[in-house]
Amino acid sequence: MPHFVATIVFLALVAGVLVLGFFAGRWKAGDLSHIEEWGLGGRRFGTWVSWFLIGGDAYTAYTFIAIPALMFGAGATGFFAVPYTVLIYPILYVVFPKLWRVAKAHGYITAPEFIRGRYGNRWLALAMGVTGIAATMPYIALQLVGMQTVIGALGLPGHIPLIAAFAVLAAFTWTAGLRAPAMIAIVKDLLIYLTVITAVIVIPMELGGFGAIFAKISPEKLLLAMPKPGSSGAYTGYATLALGSAMALFLYPHTMTGILSSAGPRVIKRNAVLLPAYSLMLGLLALLGFMAVAAGVKNMPEYAAGFAHYGASYAIPALLMQSFPAWFVGVAFGAIAIGALVPAAIMAIASANIFTRDIWTQFVAAESGGNETLVAKFFALFMVVGAVVFILEMPAGYAVQLQLLGGMWIIQTFPAVVFSVFTRFFNGWALLIGWAVGIGTATWLAALNHFTASVWAFHVLGYTVPSYIAFATVVLNAVVSAVLSPIINAISNDRAADATVARDYV
Repeated sequence: MPHFVATIVFLALVAGVLVLGFFAGRWKAGDLSHIEEWGLGGRRFGTWVSWFLIGGDAYTAYTFIAIPALMFGAGATGFFAVPYTVLIYPILYVVFPKLWRVAKAHGYITAPEFIRGRYGNRWLALAMGVTGIAATMPYIALQLVGMQTVIGALGLPGHIPLIAAFAVLAAFTWTAGLRAPAMIAIVKDLLIYLTVITAVIVIPMELGGFGAIFAKISPEKLLLAMPKPGSSGAYTGYATLALGSAMALFLYPHTMTGILSSAGPRVIKRNAVLLPAYSLMLGLLALLGFMAVAAGVKNMPEYAAGFAHYGASYAIPALLMQSFPAWFVGVAFGAIAIGALVPAAIMAIASANIFTRDIWTQFVAAESGGNETLVAKFFALFMVVGAVVFILEMPAGYAVQLQLLGGMWIIQTFPAVVFSVFTRFFNGWALLIGWAVGIGTATWLAALNHFTASVWAFHVLGYTVPSYIAFATVVLNAVVSAVLSPIINAISNDRAADATVARDYV
């Protein structure tokens, strides 16, 4: 075994948190045969648990690997993640306390369920639910990519450790529901903070300070591309990428589940204030990409071998192995692996909630009754197994491409979810048409980009304006929905179908 000490520490940490997951069912005990207890933790998580849980499923193992890798390969463009994670918290503060109140009042456990109640339109809810599940599957697969990278760096054999870890994850998700990843998220985030803070202190000291690090970065990687005549350069692409990503993040089923599991609107508002600490951590984490350049990991023989399998994602494991003793490498790699298990569990549970409430009970078994939780457990198992099979049978690049597409899809639920929290101006069928236009246009533009880039150069009034495809298409979605709503309402007004009342939103 090439890295014996690091591997022992890594396996011990991962095994410890997996065991912890099985004890989570007794924590904040409730009737786990009820889907609200299994899938939302009974909506009883306070400020600190929610802070770790929401942060744990928003900042994943793939984030830990991909953002520094983007800095390593593309340079300053990778910093888009920092303003994007700053922008999400005002959205969290303004929108989601209201949504939580409505969900609690009517027993909703998913965003599509809220939409169905708001418009009385199960087809619109179905579209939102399928979009959420479709966007989540490659997201789970990417957690496996992050975990696979560190397992490969340790030299562990084949896919056996990956399969074993996710088999145990599926088991404790079945038994403990959302309580398991909530408990593990606390350990995961503490380990990641320890790793990042230690790395940004120790590695710069070894490399001669941040001045010496930045001196080794090429000017092209330090700056965004300068505008050319008749063009906005990379500026609008960067800005819309940050804004569009912020609009999309809390629409993903796993982040929505973290929010709805909170104990109340005050908890959500407090977290909107406290969660930017993760943005600070992310900014420091991104700098590891530049540190990898300055440390010359490209010249390491180990990096050449790892790059062949994992691409630029291998830069950070290579940097950590070069900079730290074996035992700390085991801790850091354990943090990344646990950072894959937590969000993967939440994603599976969130998708299962949607399948059960918005597909199974609406279109398959209208009166599932006490079988809801059992159906949800089986679908969560399906999501985990499906992601493992996907990543073992398909090239990692496919997961990245599908995740790119998933971000463009999930943002198309923004008008139906977010606008509906504040107004009943829209018609449900108009929102469904707007969603279809947005999904179709985003997929078409992504295909023209060969699913390798998320920015498209639009030509407006003689200017070339690059924009994040998801942002441009959700604007189109919203315009179509707004224009069609009065027309369709004049033919068949659906406001009487609204199951919610004004006081639910106050």
